[in-house]
Amino acid sequence: MNNKLEIFKKKLIYRAAYRGTKEMDILLSSFVNKYINSFDEEHLIQLEKFLNYEDEIILNYYQKNLIEKKIDKNPVSKIFKDFKL
Repeated sequence: MNNKLEIFKKKLIYRAAYRGTKEMDILLSSFVNKYINSFDEEHLIQLEKFLNYEDEIILNYYQKNLIEKKIDKNPVSKIFKDFKL
């Protein structure tokens, strides 16, 4: 189980770091690297769902320019919204 969780974490780290734009790579990889080891399995699943959103939606959500209903409200998205680089 522990090995599967570590592989899952590495997948999430990779997904956050290779988004397509350098700005999102920096923002999301910084966020994921800061919190990934403190997240339990449920938070990691929520993080995976969060990372599946398009870059534009995540960036607008982060900059508070987006109507929040496009992003699921869960602990991970709330932590991200308050995250500062």
